[in-house]
Amino acid sequence: MTNTALADAGKAPARDKAALREVPVPRLVVVTGFLMMAVSFMVNAMDRQVFAPLLPTIRKEYGFTLQGGGLLATGFTLGMALAGLPAGYLVDRFSRKTVLLVSIVIYSLGTLATPLASGWGDMAAYRIFSGFGEGMQAAALFAAVGAYFSHRRGLALGGIGTAFGVGVFLGPLVGVRLATSYDTWRAPFVVFGLAGLATALIAAFVVSRRMTERAVEASVSTASFDYMPASPYNRNTIALAISAAVGGVVLYGFLGLYPTFLINHLHFTTAQSALAMSCVGFGGVAGLLGGWLGDRVDQRNLLIGGHLALSVIGILVYQVQGTLGWQCVFAFLMGVFGTGFVFPNTNSAMQRAVHPSQVGRAAGLFVTSYYVTAAFSGLLLATLVGSFGWRQAGLWQVTVLPLVAVLALAFVRTSQFNNAVREPTH
Repeated sequence: MTNTALADAGKAPARDKAALREVPVPRLVVVTGFLMMAVSFMVNAMDRQVFAPLLPTIRKEYGFTLQGGGLLATGFTLGMALAGLPAGYLVDRFSRKTVLLVSIVIYSLGTLATPLASGWGDMAAYRIFSGFGEGMQAAALFAAVGAYFSHRRGLALGGIGTAFGVGVFLGPLVGVRLATSYDTWRAPFVVFGLAGLATALIAAFVVSRRMTERAVEASVSTASFDYMPASPYNRNTIALAISAAVGGVVLYGFLGLYPTFLINHLHFTTAQSALAMSCVGFGGVAGLLGGWLGDRVDQRNLLIGGHLALSVIGILVYQVQGTLGWQCVFAFLMGVFGTGFVFPNTNSAMQRAVHPSQVGRAAGLFVTSYYVTAAFSGLLLATLVGSFGWRQAGLWQVTVLPLVAVLALAFVRTSQFNNAVREPTH
């Protein structure tokens, strides 16, 4: 299929909603809609991260092994990976707002069901179900934000990443506080699940379809993208998918078992581990800076620098180790580069590597490639720990693996991105 045909295909669904998209969107509607979508992703992050600091308690009650607990801690990302490509297809063809709302309900119900588990099997099923909803939401959210803010895509997705960082920061702290107050690890899952349902209800009224259904066909009509590959699965997206897969296994392997490492190996208390874990989210606030830079500098070089930084931080966390204060600093830096730089810039670069009418599929590919490896990252790290100990496990998974991403990124050609400055033809 030619790029001209792609443009025509992309315009077909737009004609059905032309009247909706041509109506100017008031600034207040844009601001409230964006903030509401950011809040929904913050709740998503809180749901994800509340499990890890409570894992030692959950393992003790159910008698799970370290490997079984590690798989539960990151297994929800398997649901996210399964949801990515189908959700990307749906948001290119149907209402992004509808997909967004349904997805929030799905992951909230999965969160509410988690405390009802009688054993490892059904708890894993609830975690995967919750992850499926989170993956759907991510694809719809990334596509909606990336399309509406196409000229400031990096900054906008960095803002969404910042909201995620706030959720990562609040999730462990609030979750442990709720578990302590109610004397049960089940309390935060109930509270966060109900918060998710409330978020979906509010978003149904606050988020405007004029914002979520905005497409980039207007850009297509005034710019030529003949220099871009016709397929969304091209050299650039494949290389970026590999780097995303590495980012997922590094960050989520770290997040899933970091509290366990602090408690079992460094002998921190549960509250201390929750504090250190929350610093990852605090570092994620750097998503605004990371996204802003991604709109202004070569994203390939920015991503290479981000992965190299993760490699160095892995040495600090698992080899240097240090006191609680130092671990908080290391965790903060992991958040800065993992969730503030690598995550939003891989996401926006993937969308820039495809024809504008394929943004939804790019968002879906990012979600799948990032989370399919993340799903098994906790199990991988736990297995390495069992065989070699924490130092060697951290060395291989968090320090060496980012170098694979650097190698993959060497094949990216930013001159073929849809935001590349092209010389006018005569």
